[in-house]
Amino acid sequence: MHITFLGAAQMVTGSCFLVEAGTKRLLVDCGLPQGNDERECGSDLAFDAATIDYLVVTHAHIDHTGRIPLLVKKGFTGRILAISATVDLCQIMLADSGHIQEMEAQWKDRKARRAGQAGVEPLYTVEDAQRAMAYFERCSYDEVYAIDENLKVRFRDAGHLLGSASVEVWVNEEGGQRKLVFSGDIGNFDQPLIKDPQYISEADYVVMESTYGNRVHKLPPHAVGSNVPTRVRAGELAQIIERTFARGGNVIVPAFAVGRTQEILYLLRVIIEEGLCPSAKDIPVFVDSPLSVKATRIFAGNLFGYMDDETMELVNKGINPILFPSLVTIVDTADSIALNSRKESCVIISSSGMCEAGRIKHHLKHNLWRRECTVLFSGYQAGGTLGRSILDGARHVTIFGEQIDVRCEVTELSGISGHADQEGLIAWIEAFTTKPTRTFIVHGDKDVAPWFASFVTRTLGIDAYAPRFLERFDLLDETALPIAQPVDDIVVPYIRRLKQAVGLLEKQEQTLLDVVARMQKAGSKTLLEEKRAVRLTNAINRLASDLEFLGIKWGGDDA
Repeated sequence: MHITFLGAAQMVTGSCFLVEAGTKRLLVDCGLPQGNDERECGSDLAFDAATIDYLVVTHAHIDHTGRIPLLVKKGFTGRILAISATVDLCQIMLADSGHIQEMEAQWKDRKARRAGQAGVEPLYTVEDAQRAMAYFERCSYDEVYAIDENLKVRFRDAGHLLGSASVEVWVNEEGGQRKLVFSGDIGNFDQPLIKDPQYISEADYVVMESTYGNRVHKLPPHAVGSNVPTRVRAGELAQIIERTFARGGNVIVPAFAVGRTQEILYLLRVIIEEGLCPSAKDIPVFVDSPLSVKATRIFAGNLFGYMDDETMELVNKGINPILFPSLVTIVDTADSIALNSRKESCVIISSSGMCEAGRIKHHLKHNLWRRECTVLFSGYQAGGTLGRSILDGARHVTIFGEQIDVRCEVTELSGISGHADQEGLIAWIEAFTTKPTRTFIVHGDKDVAPWFASFVTRTLGIDAYAPRFLERFDLLDETALPIAQPVDDIVVPYIRRLKQAVGLLEKQEQTLLDVVARMQKAGSKTLLEEKRAVRLTNAINRLASDLEFLGIKWGGDDA
């Protein structure tokens, strides 16, 4: 009986865990790595897809499901079990992901062929995504499913997303039985729309997320303890809108199409109904993402059995909690482009939430440089993403090959994260009445996961360990399982990352000199095709501008 960590191991994204019992192989999640995680472990599967018998899905977010079409494409023919609402969301999200894979591959293919290199194929296609849906089976919360004589599973509400679940797995092998619990993404408390996470009381082994294991969420003003009433959350958002509209600007919200977009719509409905923005009675709100529009329809239709008491009270009164008269949904590309010509202030919600793809990049291009505008983040920004760069204070960023100055207000909506913070994670793991033999800490980067594992071990007395990518353990040999070693305070890893960045800069010094030399050589030619000359001119101007800016900022002795 073994477990192998095939993703989200000292990484935030790419959730994928393999449980082996006898001749059966059960996969929990098959997510797509993003940002730095993709650069480190790649997007391909680290196992033979045809050997997997079952896949259990915790929830629909792409970092937990985004390689399912690839799994099927490479030979998987087994069963995929998920909560019914997760199946509905996967149907639109995986097709959308396939479309993105096709578009990115086309762009890379053209670039490669112009350079005389081999062509580029998409990781998978829309057709692959649609074919994968045939393997899904709809499940319900709290029901035990015996998927064969040695494997049983049960889904418990994780409070993270519509249909999200923690998964209990009972495994038998040669007379030995072990119970594993996979937390999935543990939800935050008092979130709009969905229920709070369910606690689980017993397990031999726990695989637990740690995205916010090193921090406590910043709460809005007037919050009482960790309890944040909906009106308090709405009031914070209203203040951001009010001051932005007073400047004559737009509020641009990069939001995950599934989950976060609908939560923000819930708050906007409260703001409008209660008049929390005095200067704008009917706030113009545009949801500009075909995927977000489809997901919003699914949320609106999957209310019973998934939503919290506050939401169901509205539903019973005949009120749709996420729709209101001034909401406009945008699907057509022409209508999306027209938004950037509007003169009146508005709120634009668009995906992706980390600004890595989709229409949000166009809206950032047109609004980042405007001092009157606001870019409002409402979710986790992984390292190496455009969203993380903007949130960390980048002075300018490159979007579609063009350098854009960041002059707008950049802020976060506090307390609305879909993930539990450190206090929420501790409450979840302490709910186990008997301490698990081992708690494997996943879904945290190289700074957070080992630190949180050490924190859980030394503070809670629960043996924990943060596995690395591809590590494999025998669950019947408890004596061979590692335990987290003491880790210095969380500040220290940030210094380590700074040193790594300095080392990277040193490695790229010669690259810069080579680029400058090639540009000089190309620019000295008297006969150049016009388009190439224009591109070269723009590239040189951007590089010169960057160097000038860096010279001003870092040129002094006290920099």
